[in-house]
Amino acid sequence: MLPKLPVPDLKLTLDSYLRSVQHLVSDEQFGRTRAAVEAFGRPGAAGDTLQEQLMEKRENTENWVYDVWLEDMYLKNRLALPVNSSPALVFPKQPFRDYRDSLLFAARLILGVSEYKTLVDGKTLPDAHLCMDQYQRLFSSSRRAGLQRDTLVSADGAHIIVACRSQFFMLTLTEGSRRLSEADVQAQLQWIYEQTRAQTQTQPAVGLLTADGRADWASAREQLLKDAVNRESVELMERCVCVVCLDDPAGLEPSDANRASLMLHGGGPEKNGANRWYDKPLQFVVGADGVCGVVCEHSPLEGIVLVQCAEHVLRHMYVTNTRSLRTQDLYLKEEEEKFEKILF
Repeated sequence: MLPKLPVPDLKLTLDSYLRSVQHLVSDEQFGRTRAAVEAFGRPGAAGDTLQEQLMEKRENTENWVYDVWLEDMYLKNRLALPVNSSPALVFPKQPFRDYRDSLLFAARLILGVSEYKTLVDGKTLPDAHLCMDQYQRLFSSSRRAGLQRDTLVSADGAHIIVACRSQFFMLTLTEGSRRLSEADVQAQLQWIYEQTRAQTQTQPAVGLLTADGRADWASAREQLLKDAVNRESVELMERCVCVVCLDDPAGLEPSDANRASLMLHGGGPEKNGANRWYDKPLQFVVGADGVCGVVCEHSPLEGIVLVQCAEHVLRHMYVTNTRSLRTQDLYLKEEEEKFEKILF
């Protein structure tokens, strides 16, 4: 059994705080701050009392800092998730020749995510250096907006949500006991892509609501759930393994700054900002212009868990990419559909 997380010595904590704050304030302000810290840390002062309470909490809980960190840093924070809370990783710019290349990339990505989830579920990850709970929450949780505080809910689905032109589709990766092949997944993505180009298929840009302040999203969510179809749709969104966002070209110079911005917020509602569902821990972005990456809802897990997952998926795609990005012998067949459109 791993030892419990230690409580740092009070003096170390106070010294670390002073080092962190010194470069942010003037010399005069820092002098006042240092005096306050010294008074706080004197024997018998408030610092001693609080330190003792932390030591007691450590003895009586598995992780003394987890609840405080989760509640105050994340779940009680009323700011919108994009930019304020949700980090993103930007993948290398992809040399897509047209949208079909991006769909093949997305198909390989989805299969890489599925493989990683299999390792997580079987507790056979070769590079898991943290408690496995965080890796489980990567695929099995969702953040639910509340008026005063959010909650983390368990999600046990086996489907992927594909977002395309602000519409959402549920994609299953198995047919009976058979797992879908790369060609199968790409065929489904091709159908989704074509459907969203039809004017009759447009739906309200509900995903944009998840980018709002948390209290505002909670109020809008309450209204959505009054409708039975909406309730079922929201449940499917919450229970999915991850979201894969097929973005339209943003029309921006693919500089590092622009690509990072598109990962963080999609470029706003006039670009791909509504082609997201920010409550899920994992959103992989595949832009038709080659701008790709992943956005993370941070509350269920630490950043290293996201990094390890992304690295595994990219390695999987590199290994399977033994032929040119667009296969010459791939063709779309008339077959049973493995997806279901999510209606709001």
